[in-house]
Amino acid sequence: MKTDLTKALLKRFDKLKAQRQNWETHWQEVADYMIPRKADVTKSRSKGDKRTELIFDSSPLQSVELLAASLHGMLTNPSTPWFSLRFKEEDMEFEDEAKEWLESATDVMYTAFNRSNFQQEIFELYHDLITFGTAAMFIEEDEDDILKFSTRHINEIYIAENDKGRIDTVFRKFKLSARAAVQKFGENVSNNIATKNRKDPYEEVEILHVIYPRTDFNPKKQDKQNMPFASVYMEAGSGDELSVSGFKEFPFVVPRYLKASHEIYGRSPAMTALPDVKMLNEMSKTTIKAAQKQVDPPLLVPDDGFILPVRTVPGGLNFYRSGTRDRIEPLNIGANNPLGLNMEEQRRNSIRNAFYVNQLMMQQGPQMTATEVIQRNEEKMRLLGPVLGRLQSELLKPLIDRAFNICLRKNLFRQAPEFLAGKDIEIEYVSPLAKAQKSTELQAIMRGIEIMGSLANVAPVFDYVNFDKLVKHLMDIVGVPQKILKPQSQVNAERQQKQQQQEQMQQMQQLQQVAEAGGKVAPLAKALPEEAKALANAEVE
Repeated sequence: MKTDLTKALLKRFDKLKAQRQNWETHWQEVADYMIPRKADVTKSRSKGDKRTELIFDSSPLQSVELLAASLHGMLTNPSTPWFSLRFKEEDMEFEDEAKEWLESATDVMYTAFNRSNFQQEIFELYHDLITFGTAAMFIEEDEDDILKFSTRHINEIYIAENDKGRIDTVFRKFKLSARAAVQKFGENVSNNIATKNRKDPYEEVEILHVIYPRTDFNPKKQDKQNMPFASVYMEAGSGDELSVSGFKEFPFVVPRYLKASHEIYGRSPAMTALPDVKMLNEMSKTTIKAAQKQVDPPLLVPDDGFILPVRTVPGGLNFYRSGTRDRIEPLNIGANNPLGLNMEEQRRNSIRNAFYVNQLMMQQGPQMTATEVIQRNEEKMRLLGPVLGRLQSELLKPLIDRAFNICLRKNLFRQAPEFLAGKDIEIEYVSPLAKAQKSTELQAIMRGIEIMGSLANVAPVFDYVNFDKLVKHLMDIVGVPQKILKPQSQVNAERQQKQQQQEQMQQMQQLQQVAEAGGKVAPLAKALPEEAKALANAEVE
């Protein structure tokens, strides 16, 4: 039945719908030309129908796929580490036991990600982000696979920001079969859903799922009604309440590619390229028509010299009046196909620039050195650097925080040492794109070491360098795994052992020098008594 809570939420939903109306036509147009499989915003399309009737050139679709694959490979590549955990306090970096626990916790999280459906869902999220400018992923706990991810279509999502500009409210309107609704909500379903389930279990009903921050709850209680974020399911049409629960963290990640300060929804490269994409399709349509006219031109036929119809098929016979000079001739339309193709290529280049295609693809040219290849890769990753900041704060950080807390509640981490109690953990991004952002710092450090090396013969400049911290910092920048590095305790023990060996060697050398000196003094000591005795006898005489 409808409650005061659902009535208030329906009013808020109406306001969010009004705020989103202007975006819907924009999203629909972008999807029609660049991602037709998701062109279901304002149009109601049947499943499995052809959706490329507006597309005459596929290069925009290929550009979207390339940028989505590039973001996936540079931010959340499944074959390379893309995040790690560390303590905020620098002193903890030298605690081997603490670092071992962090490494084991990171491995647990990677295992949870790999067992789940994360990779396919995050790839869909990148597509939504590039085309619509706004994407949404729902992160749930799963009994079998620990984590469950689901990227939701933009037409289902209505969002609101808090005072800090972060998304903290999501209204999701979606369809569910009556049978699935009964399985999900049990006896709490409305009479309408129960009736549909009896008559036609596969008839769909509209459900509204609302997640928003609670302002009135008891944090000491651990039940679902006292969690920081409320989760309310209701029937979209009638407002009948189906379920009320909650989440300890905001379960949605809603990244935006680019965002104006006065707007809530994001803007995308596809929106930037949309004018060029529409123009390219119109040009392609015209060029195709011109090429068809040149290959199969219209014909000039005398009005009285030939017997119709005119047959243009191979081997076709056309009858004309004997003795007349009239002939069937092609109509010269004066088409300039090279001009049309050149203008099309200009539009394609503009579209590729909007999607960074020319920067992401390795250009064909003379053979390059390994150093040049590395520099070009770092350069193309730095071009996407401005995007990285927003994606870290709106996608990666809340995603990893949510996954970490779920694993923690499921007791998947091993028992932490007691001295870690109350220590804050932060996320460090080690993806290829994040490493590229640090390459400038690495070059500055190496340049500084080179300059100091040239001055070492003149002044003791290396006395100012803490080499232990330098090595650790360099390893962090380059992204060397901690498991292949020696722990600090082992390094200290080996240094102490080497120092002891050096001290023993010095002591042995000193003893050897003393012994050698003693060997040289012994003959002299023997000779001294005889000389003294001869001297005494001489004095007596």
